[in-house]
Amino acid sequence: MPNKRNVKWQVEDKSVLENTIKRCRERDIILPTYDEMINPDKIPLGIRDELKEIGLWDLNSRNLFRITWKNQPVKFGGNFSDVNYIEIPHELSGVKARILMLIGKFFPTGSHKVGATFGPLVEKLIRGEFDPTRQKALWPSTGNYCRGGAYDSYLLACPSIAILPEGMSKERFEWLEKVGAEIFATPGCESNVKEVYDKTKELKAKRGDEIVVLNQFEEFGNAVWHYAVTGSAIEQVYLSEKKEAQNLKAIFLTQGSAGTLGCADYLREKFPTIKVCAGEALQCPTLLLNGYGGHRIEGIGDKHVPWIHNMKNMDMVADIDDNACIFLMRLFNEPEGKKYLKKKGVNQEIIDKLDLLGISSIANLIGAIKMTKYYEMNENDIIFTIATDSMELYQSRLKEERDKNGKYSEYTAGADFERYLMGIGLDYMLELSYWDKKRMHNLKYFTWIEQQGKKLEELNLQWYDDNYWKEKFHAYEDWDELIREFNERTGLLKKYK
Repeated sequence: MPNKRNVKWQVEDKSVLENTIKRCRERDIILPTYDEMINPDKIPLGIRDELKEIGLWDLNSRNLFRITWKNQPVKFGGNFSDVNYIEIPHELSGVKARILMLIGKFFPTGSHKVGATFGPLVEKLIRGEFDPTRQKALWPSTGNYCRGGAYDSYLLACPSIAILPEGMSKERFEWLEKVGAEIFATPGCESNVKEVYDKTKELKAKRGDEIVVLNQFEEFGNAVWHYAVTGSAIEQVYLSEKKEAQNLKAIFLTQGSAGTLGCADYLREKFPTIKVCAGEALQCPTLLLNGYGGHRIEGIGDKHVPWIHNMKNMDMVADIDDNACIFLMRLFNEPEGKKYLKKKGVNQEIIDKLDLLGISSIANLIGAIKMTKYYEMNENDIIFTIATDSMELYQSRLKEERDKNGKYSEYTAGADFERYLMGIGLDYMLELSYWDKKRMHNLKYFTWIEQQGKKLEELNLQWYDDNYWKEKFHAYEDWDELIREFNERTGLLKKYK
């Protein structure tokens, strides 16, 4: 493990830090540490008692302590338990390997993005790099990230700006209005990331120091949160679930901002032989074919490689047809679809939980199945993936499909089951050589060096310096020290001791 890096993570502006400490003291805001998000049993008992009177989605700063995979799966008053996950049975997957899926619904806002946004924002607050008394947090996003960012901003008494494509689901826009974010809808759909960047540049140029940009595709706090918290959660589930002779074989995650893929670096350190696959939409095959296009898998932005994506840690790329995700969305959620799954032997308990999978979560399930088939995994192999959010955020999409294609029938359910589940094949997959990885890494040049002003020297460090990523991911250890110092200076933890 690298030595301490306090010089690197020193306070940027002491007067700004004082403003932030004063604001938090006035608003009774206490920051959780990464250690507490990994191990909620370390949260002060008094705070856990307060949470018994707070709803999971409530706009209450104590919900910062619910930025963890271990929330009790209830809407109000829940405390903490084990990691939320489900196992996808053979009857649904068609494969022998065990597919374990972490569940993101039971975070505040219904998505783990509150963690991905906590990392970048809090890291700046505790170092005096963001002044909540005079600056706004700008969250460029393709959906859940700006929802999570606006929520965390509200809890941390920071005004926020959300930028997202106009084609995203209406549930996202309604939530942003609820928390009082300033909203900008850009042209296009999920894959129109450049348009989001362009709007971000425009606002920054107009409003200058009033805005602090927290871009999920370049903010390492996003990936660091997943490295520390999601990586640990997967490890804990594996150790509790593994039976004799079973091994952690693989993890599949869609690329998106590459934040969630940060957990793969943690798992690589713990389980060096693990296989890691990055997924993307077939309709926008950026990694696989240097391609472009639009797609309907909300939750994964593309047409570029995120700055925070460690391509050297990937073993495979697999593309997912967005049609498969949409058809399976109906199979999993329509009454006739559920009846058909019951006839095929799927346990009713699992059927009742399929609404825990949103559209990108279904893509993760498809990718995990593809990966198990490619590597010919068996009952001794365990593969992980993640349900980033649930169908609670996509009811409008379900209605759109009903309006467009009519009532869902048993016949359609059977066709979708056979084609998009049992019929999952090895198409559009590439096991990566050294040079495949480097080709994909080099795609960062066009977005980040030419367009966004990053330094070529750092791009080369990402590829050639083995300590680069380790230093980035272990930064949370230093941030925890700063969080503890911050809380000590607000004085708000005294009443819980």
